[in-house]
Amino acid sequence: MTDHVILLHGLWMRGFALLLLHRRMMEAGFRVHRFDYMSVAASQPRILNSLQAQIHELGQDAHRVHLVGHSLGGLLALQACVDVALPPGRVVCLGSPLKGSAAARRFAGMGRGGEVLLGHNRELLENGLDHWNGEREVGVIAGKVSLGLGAMIGQFDGDNDGCVTVEETCLPGIADHCAIETNHTGLLFSQEAARQVTQFLQQGAFDHAESLNRL
Repeated sequence: MTDHVILLHGLWMRGFALLLLHRRMMEAGFRVHRFDYMSVAASQPRILNSLQAQIHELGQDAHRVHLVGHSLGGLLALQACVDVALPPGRVVCLGSPLKGSAAARRFAGMGRGGEVLLGHNRELLENGLDHWNGEREVGVIAGKVSLGLGAMIGQFDGDNDGCVTVEETCLPGIADHCAIETNHTGLLFSQEAARQVTQFLQQGAFDHAESLNRL
């Protein structure tokens, strides 16, 4: 049976932002679905319950149901897989601040408006996770072109994608990690990102040799 892939968008986005990645995953042979949610207004339990229900539904006619989440979407994908019995599959996070986002903390510190715009997932964005010890193998793709809203709020320490630093994506316990030449939003449109997502979902590891050759 063909594997399913559920795509999750990030903060302040909707499902249409995933269209190109959706097409590329279909071309790679997956059955692809976009999980659309209200990233600010919806509560985290409501988002996770809906996502888990979709995973279970798709798991009825597929061996594996993979999750691919951009930014906040990656954090929510991992949260959905914690201490819950789900069909097997892997997870790829694209530019997700798994260890917490300094940019989100600075944004929240700008006043009540900043707090409101981060919505119900503010704590998850600011603090992230301590480690990953779930059953699913997790791969993380980070960007290292510093161009984005986060760079306008303040300076970053080290390589970053304009919103999230590479270090913030390196969560202990993940199976593999790679960084590519694109910015935060560009992770959704990068052909190399899509290729690496496909590689990890199929093999459980990224193609590091090919990435080095492309530098």
